[in-house]
Amino acid sequence: MILGFDPGRDKCGLAVMGREQQLLYHQVVLSQDAIATIQQLCQEFVIETIVMGDQTTAKSWKQKIVGELGTSIPIMLVDERYSSLEARDRYWQMYPPKGIELLIPKGLRQPPRPVDDIVAILLIERYLKKLGSRD
Repeated sequence: MILGFDPGRDKCGLAVMGREQQLLYHQVVLSQDAIATIQQLCQEFVIETIVMGDQTTAKSWKQKIVGELGTSIPIMLVDERYSSLEARDRYWQMYPPKGIELLIPKGLRQPPRPVDDIVAILLIERYLKKLGSRD
């Protein structure tokens, strides 16, 4: 299983995906709770790889995960450019608009909640796609 992690200053997105690309968990958590949540997910699921975005805070978060969890789980960094925009579109695929939301043009719709967990899902998918292109 793969744990996707979209680190942020205030909030982080987490997702767990199984071998058959089934989504087992996704959640947005406060940054201060991220390490404890990752620890809990590692106990609940057999995490083989942690995939996280490669931007701004990636190096410090990677050090924090290794330091605080003392884990030997490999941490892979994935290109996270444009993932927030892509996550907005994916949100509406996962939770199709209803009622009055249907009247709002697609490009103007804003998800009613943070989409960091969906970014974590996209990071896992990007990682798997990159792995698949090596075959």
